[in-house]
Amino acid sequence: MRTMRLPAFSFKASLGSSAATWVLLQQVLMRGLVAVKFLAIGRILGPEAIGSVSVALLAVAIAEALSDTGLSQAVIQGQAAPTRDELGAVWTTLASRGVLIGAALVALAPIMNSQFHLGGALLLLQLAALLPLLRGVASPAYYVVQRDRRFQHVALVEISAAFVDCCFGLALALAGAGAYSVLLGMIVGESLKTALTWITMNPRPPIRLRWSGIGHYIGFSRWIWAGSVVNLVLNQFDKVVVGKLLGPAQLGAYQMSSRLAQMLLADAAIAMSQYLFPTFAARHRADPKVAARLFRRYIGLIALGLVVVVIVLRLAAHLLFSLILGPAWLPAVPLFKIFVINMAIGALIAVLVSYLRAVGDAKATTQASVIQVIVLLACVPPATHYWGVTGIAWAMTLGLSCAAMWMAYRTARVL
Repeated sequence: MRTMRLPAFSFKASLGSSAATWVLLQQVLMRGLVAVKFLAIGRILGPEAIGSVSVALLAVAIAEALSDTGLSQAVIQGQAAPTRDELGAVWTTLASRGVLIGAALVALAPIMNSQFHLGGALLLLQLAALLPLLRGVASPAYYVVQRDRRFQHVALVEISAAFVDCCFGLALALAGAGAYSVLLGMIVGESLKTALTWITMNPRPPIRLRWSGIGHYIGFSRWIWAGSVVNLVLNQFDKVVVGKLLGPAQLGAYQMSSRLAQMLLADAAIAMSQYLFPTFAARHRADPKVAARLFRRYIGLIALGLVVVVIVLRLAAHLLFSLILGPAWLPAVPLFKIFVINMAIGALIAVLVSYLRAVGDAKATTQASVIQVIVLLACVPPATHYWGVTGIAWAMTLGLSCAAMWMAYRTARVL
């Protein structure tokens, strides 16, 4: 009599250095730590303090997007692994970028302080300048580790940094450091991450100024830069409007509802994209048909899961805010219900972007972002006039939908 054999589950394979298990573990723990930090500090400090920190982080996001070189993605996507000299040129470029961003943020801090009605938060804005500097001087071997799909190594570094960030931030908030607790925790976490990239990752680049040898990355990375600039408008436009017109308290409520929706929805897909991008790229280099089948499998599963999660979160929104953040945050519930839809669409976009970049079509993602900008420019003025901040949120929904449809069309052509 024949016996039926079931496929064996390999525990060893599931914990191999390239296994998706590490990406999942990394993102669950990291997002959990970030959620604990921001939600706990938000409950302790209230909307106005969170709004002040949001302006500081907004300044960092704008500066980094405007100067994004795209070199990290180019290193991961490239056909050949970079040499030590090429990594040296990458480090020189990124470190110089970090120094310039930091100096610009310090110089512009007084202007932002007055424009966003922050009062005595000048030092807070200047303190944020340390973040791009620390990120810039990190070892570019980090991107080689991602390229080689050594996800275990990446996970241990990222989790360690997130844990230290969370612990320091909460300790400082409880000690009465106010809004500074958020930034100081991030600075300590980034410092640890930067140190670990040099201590634990190879190959280490030579620490000397070198500008040549990475011209072959420019063709790919220029589309990453263009996409970053366009995404800057898409991701920060609404926050600038709210912060400028309504002040830090309203920005805090707006930002927290958006951040909570992101934590519960988009972060998981963005996390998976860290696994999917190098995985799709590796599969595509070996066999494009295998990469296409893998993409169809992931996009189907993720879309189904997102539909369920969106329905549950919209139904439980009021209870969620009451239990986690307290009564002071309840006015943000209607915005949260819109943001969960936006973040679900953003999660699908993250998967589409991973595949399109992996097959070398970074241009399509930039085009999608341009489409989204056009939709926003056409819809935001009337939507704001009739529905205020809620109108801006719904205009973002329409723009995201148009961008997702364009990328789906370009993906279908590749498949």
